[in-house]
Amino acid sequence: MLQLDFLYKETAHYYGNCGQKSIDPVVFFKLCLVGYLENIISDRKLMDHCSMRMDILYFLNHDIDEPLAWHSTLSRTRQLFPEELFERVFTQVLGMCVDKGMVSGHTQAIDGAPVKANASMESLELKVPAEDLEDHLQKVRYMSTPHRKAKFNKASKEQQTQSADKAALDELNNRNDRWKKDQDQRPGNRSKEAKYTSNKTHYSPTDPDARISVKPGKARKLNYQSQLSVDTDHHVITHIGADLADKKDSQSLEDVVLKTKKRLNGHGLMLTTVLADTGYSSGENYAFLEEHGLTGYIPAHGTYKGGPEGFVYQPEHDRWLCKNGKYVTFRKVQKDKSRTPYGTGYNLKKRYLSKRSDCKGCPFSTDCIGKSHEKSFTITYYKNEYDRAIERVNSKHGKRMKAKRQSTVEPVFGTLTQFMGMRKVNTKGLKQANKVMLMAGTAYNLKKYLRYTQKLEKTVAKTAEAVLHYFIGLLRLIISPYPTLKTH
Repeated sequence: MLQLDFLYKETAHYYGNCGQKSIDPVVFFKLCLVGYLENIISDRKLMDHCSMRMDILYFLNHDIDEPLAWHSTLSRTRQLFPEELFERVFTQVLGMCVDKGMVSGHTQAIDGAPVKANASMESLELKVPAEDLEDHLQKVRYMSTPHRKAKFNKASKEQQTQSADKAALDELNNRNDRWKKDQDQRPGNRSKEAKYTSNKTHYSPTDPDARISVKPGKARKLNYQSQLSVDTDHHVITHIGADLADKKDSQSLEDVVLKTKKRLNGHGLMLTTVLADTGYSSGENYAFLEEHGLTGYIPAHGTYKGGPEGFVYQPEHDRWLCKNGKYVTFRKVQKDKSRTPYGTGYNLKKRYLSKRSDCKGCPFSTDCIGKSHEKSFTITYYKNEYDRAIERVNSKHGKRMKAKRQSTVEPVFGTLTQFMGMRKVNTKGLKQANKVMLMAGTAYNLKKYLRYTQKLEKTVAKTAEAVLHYFIGLLRLIISPYPTLKTH
């Protein structure tokens, strides 16, 4: 069922006319699929495994005595082919699922999870600040030399340079002091001499794109982030890709939705509903979905309060009414850059301020403004988008959508990491990690496709048999009054 002949035309310019013959592109991609279908991460183990399996040799169109390519050829070919080619194979298998009616397209569940990178925490090195390194080591005592020196430093000068400001370094220093006190309570770290490492101060020379990240109850590791979009009809993966592990899920939503929407439109399907967890909550994302005509069921994060306690919002005048019957009115829109990751972009907020004369002599002033002269606070610029999102999520349909999301995308991630070879990225670099995840998603969809078609064939066969028995019984009823016809 898998037709990959189009790869010959797509990869023709990567092959020469002289020299030793290289690996066939169709065989290469079939070998990659076998690795994920058989849950094998290592290229060396994959080639040993394929050489001992006659069914795999038949799938690769190899004779029993025909030698397979070296494992290093598999690795070099993976680096040679561009991401677009792996994307094309993924889209090809997704199109097969669409043609069979396995993808509805209108509702997509999105989620992200860390995948272990091919790099060690022991090889981390310091980012060099603008001033001399020795002076910097005196300022930041917790930074130490790596336990295992890398042979080659693949990081660029920008990746080796420290961009964190003094406030961020002071915060890391305080966190390091707390780390030492409760180090024995942290999973995966037994030594009291262990140091707290951060992406702001350390980098991996072997894989500069890998980032330090941690999940609750797990040890800190160098990871990549896998972003996934799954159709809720038959749990077919419609988008999968790699991203930096220190990015928040909310920063990846726009890219995932646009790529998923483009791919579905290419197959004649229309995206209307997006399901995601609290990690994707932000006012910018709510506004983005509404701008593109999409309905999002994304719970708001716990830090969103909707406004100061004891105040009533009047949207028609964009102001707040206090307990004393006075108004706190809108003054200006301000840009808050301090809490924006990577220092890019701004968090838009609305600033509200009351009159001093209204707060003077107020019986609630002690608890309300303290020693200030007027009431002042900021509210997110996207308050209306937040309120509409919360209303959708808390509705009956929103609760059904939450259950659908949990039963759709989360089991898919579990299958990929436990049974489809995506528990670790065996390559280095963000682009190579993206190729790995695309092939894992392709293998998953191919397996779904085969199961669905086999089940469909059995259903059609049973239906045909039932119809045949029905007409035989009907024919017997028709000829039963005529004994002379029974012999015929």
